[in-house]
Amino acid sequence: MNTARAVLYSFTNPPFRPLKSLPDISCPKRPREALNFRVRLRTDQRCCIFRVSVRNLGRGETGKVYADVKSERYEILESVPESAKLEEDALDDVVLDRTVPWWEEFPKRWVIVILCFSAFLLCNMDRVNMSIAILPMSAEYNWNPATVGLVQSSFFWGYLLTQIAGGIWADKVGGKTVLGFGVIWWSIATILTPVAAKAGLPFLLVSRAFMGIGEGVAMPAMNNILSKWVPVSERSRSLALVYSGMYLGSVTGLAFSPFLIHQFGWPSVFYSYGSLGTVWFAAWLSKAHSSPLDDPQLRPAEKKLIFANSFSKEPVKTIPWGLILSKAPVWALIVSHFCHNWGTFILLTWMPTYYNQVLKFNLTESGLFCVLPWLTMAFSSNLGGWIADTLVSKGLSVTTVRKIMQSIGFLGPAFFLTQLSHIDSPAMAVLCMACSQGTDAFSQSGLYSNHQDIAPRYSGVLLGLSNTAGVLAGVFGTAATGYILQHGSWDDVFKVSVGLYLVGTVVWNLFSTGEKILD
Repeated sequence: MNTARAVLYSFTNPPFRPLKSLPDISCPKRPREALNFRVRLRTDQRCCIFRVSVRNLGRGETGKVYADVKSERYEILESVPESAKLEEDALDDVVLDRTVPWWEEFPKRWVIVILCFSAFLLCNMDRVNMSIAILPMSAEYNWNPATVGLVQSSFFWGYLLTQIAGGIWADKVGGKTVLGFGVIWWSIATILTPVAAKAGLPFLLVSRAFMGIGEGVAMPAMNNILSKWVPVSERSRSLALVYSGMYLGSVTGLAFSPFLIHQFGWPSVFYSYGSLGTVWFAAWLSKAHSSPLDDPQLRPAEKKLIFANSFSKEPVKTIPWGLILSKAPVWALIVSHFCHNWGTFILLTWMPTYYNQVLKFNLTESGLFCVLPWLTMAFSSNLGGWIADTLVSKGLSVTTVRKIMQSIGFLGPAFFLTQLSHIDSPAMAVLCMACSQGTDAFSQSGLYSNHQDIAPRYSGVLLGLSNTAGVLAGVFGTAATGYILQHGSWDDVFKVSVGLYLVGTVVWNLFSTGEKILD
């Protein structure tokens, strides 16, 4: 009997991928020191134990896995005897004595989701800080309501420009590059906002438009990358978590902005929030990949799950615009997105002013009370995502689930906004705002999940297309609110939003679908 050391596995960068029937004994990272563990293979007739060591060869990202094995002399036959064959499922019973840390077992697709969540957290922190800072800025520069509306809406000028372009770019070069670009771009524009404001109103408008350019690519890029990483059974939950990052970003921005303004002046909110983008960008470069195919450390079991449920391997080369625009569900998305965003963006940008002028809250109180609706949205979006995925897993059609969730997202805000004109108590007004925003968040499991349902390969372009309509609602709605307030009242502002919510409900339920219509 002879004892020898045999090479069991060799890994390089890019890693060698073993045959499907071999056990996954690769290290998630290149080992710096020798690792030792035992592998036990069992069949009905025998049990073999290998003592395995893993060593780095010191030549870049290469290494080998050795096993100490024992051999005896056998007569070599033309065919393999039945007694020597290993059953197909024998390798499924591989036991590794070495314990793997939990963070190495954590699903990589959810690492991508959490990083997108963090990007959207920063996105809304950088966006809503203006809704608080605009109060001392308008006093300092003597702006009237129309000018305030112009400043608030200038963000959407740039935001509008990069929706479709960002979707095309993401579908062709990958979501990692596009989202990384967007975060760095809008972070720099945020930092430059105080300088632009002191230089003059035209410079401030350009600065806010430049910030919109960066944030405009975020949603299409995120939609593209998640369409490749997240299976259908987890779609609503993952998107709800990412979009709840926007709501928590609003919470963070609105909660801390008054404190920063009182302590350090209004420019401090732009300097502090903008600088956080560089921290996120470093993590994004090291951890994110546009596709599971690009990640050398993705575990085979997770890769199999992703590929089996959600992944299209063929890259997008051309966009079939005629086919896309000929589909009624696409237009249902576009119209519904416009109706939804009209009300949402008005609340996002004008809520602190409403609290200050109508409810007579001071600057600090306006920021703190604005937090409650966004907290409600963060909770409701994740609750809605869990409900939607549960309903789909229990056999309810995706179409029915999307219509239910979006109907709640339209009719809930419409109902609560109609109650504001009948309420005299500031506390009840804040509660109505919170309920309005909370039911609005169910849209994340409705229209915001629908792009990946109906056109997974073109999800970035499709979201860019529908969100262009949503941005137009933000541009017109935010500016129109300033005009309405000069010639009317807040009741008139809310009536327009309610009317559009009702239109969106009808269009969505008549023409939307949850089935794939573009391949």
